Amino acid sequence: MSLSKQHQQFPTADHDHQHCVERALHEAENYCRKRGVRLTKLRHRVLELIWANHRPVGAYDLLQHLTLDGHKAAPPTVYRSLDFLLEHGLIHRINSLNAFVGCDHPGPDHSAQFFICHRCGQAAELDDTKIESAIADHAKRIGFSIERRSIEITGICVHCKGEHRNA
Repeated sequence: MSLSKQHQQFPTADHDHQHCVERALHEAENYCRKRGVRLTKLRHRVLELIWANHRPVGAYDLLQHLTLDGHKAAPPTVYRSLDFLLEHGLIHRINSLNAFVGCDHPGPDHSAQFFICHRCGQAAELDDTKIESAIADHAKRIGFSIERRSIEITGICVHCKGEHRNA
């Protein structure tokens, strides 16, 4: 699967994030419409908040934003929205951070790998079918049934390395 430039790397200073958010929301709306599932106002808002930047966001941060928006959301409401978005491949869960990021490839049929910068907190998605294929092949060889996979690589992004050098 080919990758969009936005997620092949960490966003650059000239990254048009508003366009990124609008495109992601538009793709999510189309995806849901084609499959006959409802992207309710709350689910849409949760997705929009997740896409607000390229940093993973936790459920309680989402709840806080929703409350500030005037929603009377409780944790179960937020988790139901997150479950829907995860089920339909509109977001990914970053297990090590117990947080969520938007998915650039809507649909549940792919697994992603993530590079997570521990300085700025941004995450870059990689969707490398060779990695997934290698994992699936090895699991098959050893008779292992994969139920869930998560590949998260933590380090320092190119922008933070550059800032650190200049400091």
